[in-house]
Amino acid sequence: MLDRSEGALFLTEKMLLDSGMDVLLETRVVDVKDTQQLEVVFEAFKPSIVYHAAAHKHVGMMERQPMEAFLNNALATYEFAKLAVKHSVRNFCLISTDKAVYPTSVMGATKRLAELAIQALIAQGQCGETDFSIVRFGNVIGSSGSVIPIFEQQIDRGGPVTVTDPKMTRYFMTIPEAVGLVLQATALQEKHALFVLEMGQPVKIDAVARDLIRLKGLEPDVDIEIIYTGVK
Repeated sequence: MLDRSEGALFLTEKMLLDSGMDVLLETRVVDVKDTQQLEVVFEAFKPSIVYHAAAHKHVGMMERQPMEAFLNNALATYEFAKLAVKHSVRNFCLISTDKAVYPTSVMGATKRLAELAIQALIAQGQCGETDFSIVRFGNVIGSSGSVIPIFEQQIDRGGPVTVTDPKMTRYFMTIPEAVGLVLQATALQEKHALFVLEMGQPVKIDAVARDLIRLKGLEPDVDIEIIYTGVK
């Protein structure tokens, strides 16, 4: 496991070790933009499968730091993919986002660019022995940065709950669904495929906020105020 956040890496390692899993686990603090350190890791461990989830995904923050979004999400993915080819990785799976479809934000655009970078390697026949797969996610409920934990924190503080627009919708998926999609992407061994989970109908964010308020025994607009902040 690689991560540039030592705190996140430590907690994930502890969770896996505490679960009693019979697995040899190695962790390294590495930034995906540091190709020299990634090269060291490839040389040391010779991975056969790479799941590439390193990305800046906070939409508002990346609007203010577009260059960092580009360097981390797009350029680093391109260099990482080339490194995987160089070291004959069997399967390289890029975790992407539904925001990459007709992107309206810097974050979405840089993730789309990451997809295009990998598709360019495929089109130019520069894949070597590596099969590439791309997996697009919706909003993973309970994951880091997910809207639902933010809503819950706002409700626990007594409100207000902030929603961009009453008509705004998102696709939602659970953590087990997300994990299953990623594992299937490599298990199916389809050469250079793009996978999207069938996530049903998009859900109104406003309805999610109101349901969460009611689940806590409170009434929207009475006990907890909902404020519409406007589409970014």
